[in-house]
Amino acid sequence: MTIDFKDRVAIVTGAGGGLGRAYARELARRGAKVVVNDLGGARDGTGHSDAALKVVEEIEAAGGAAMSNGGSVTEYEQMVAMVAKAKERWGGVHILINNAGVLRDKSFAKMEPEDFRFVVDVHLNGSANCTKAVWETMRDQAYGRILMTASSTGLYGNFGQANYGAAKLGLAGLTKTLSLEGSKYNIHVNTIAPVAGTRMTEDLFPPEAFKAFSPENVVPAALFLVSEDAPSNMIVGAGAGAYHAAYVTMTPGVLLPEAERTPEGIAAHWAEITDRTGETVPQSGGEQSMAILKLLQGG
Repeated sequence: MTIDFKDRVAIVTGAGGGLGRAYARELARRGAKVVVNDLGGARDGTGHSDAALKVVEEIEAAGGAAMSNGGSVTEYEQMVAMVAKAKERWGGVHILINNAGVLRDKSFAKMEPEDFRFVVDVHLNGSANCTKAVWETMRDQAYGRILMTASSTGLYGNFGQANYGAAKLGLAGLTKTLSLEGSKYNIHVNTIAPVAGTRMTEDLFPPEAFKAFSPENVVPAALFLVSEDAPSNMIVGAGAGAYHAAYVTMTPGVLLPEAERTPEGIAAHWAEITDRTGETVPQSGGEQSMAILKLLQGG
């Protein structure tokens, strides 16, 4: 089976370099018409970049179709305008990869509230802005593929990245709700947790590892997750040619007698509460309530 994107229009944010550039180029190579969105040149989100124009030139030189966009993901009206231009030129928007991001790393004790707000605004609110801008179009055309970009920091934590981690786990949660709301409109929403050597990670890897973690090794997972036959509501990790799935699980739990519904009772039954034997992967928040009802009914 060959996956192609002929007659599809894709928007990739933060596509002036790194992962976004790699996504945009491969989408175009496989037939998509691509909006290359990029704002800043520095990893802290400052500065102006002409990188989007360069990526468009690369795509067109290879025979593909692309247009650049310099809108900020933090400005909803700019994202609405970006979608409108894509529809005017190509008739629709079928794929959105929310990839734009920034880093402002510091331990929480030293982090200014503005640095926390800014990173959350770009990653979480920015992705929500872009998604909202395409949502009605995708509903109307009964087709959409959306990819959020999470991180191992969001899923598992990382010292010095409280702002980044909060935003990234928030994106996984956004995916889960939107995958439910989009299902009857054939809108599939997934999350990717990439590990890649980019401008945001260039001082975190030694040179040989930086090369192994090239963005091109993340592209296969990302493009599968926005393809026609993509699943929905998945969290997929990718880096250096290795790929895995991550899940939010729930243990069966225990029903405590009324007399033991105390902090001491929780402590006494902690091993049972956290026993992962028979754990499940809920597909919606309602399954937690259903699991409790099952325990109440003696199940």
